[in-house]
Amino acid sequence: MTLRLTDDETDALRRRAEAEDRSMQEIARAAVREYVERHDRTDDVDRAAAWVTENFREALDRLGRA
Repeated sequence: MTLRLTDDETDALRRRAEAEDRSMQEIARAAVREYVERHDRTDDVDRAAAWVTENFREALDRLGRA
């Protein structure tokens, strides 16, 4: 895989890596992991909400009218 960054993105990544005394690659990989984990959790919550809505629709409707 090749990751192409703009000059500004590269400069920002370099500054962050220097500030944390880590490599640019370490910072980029951590960012990818965080992104994937955050979206995986969002997907899990969406699936759980859909399940609750499907299985408790009547109760939710009654609560909405209360």
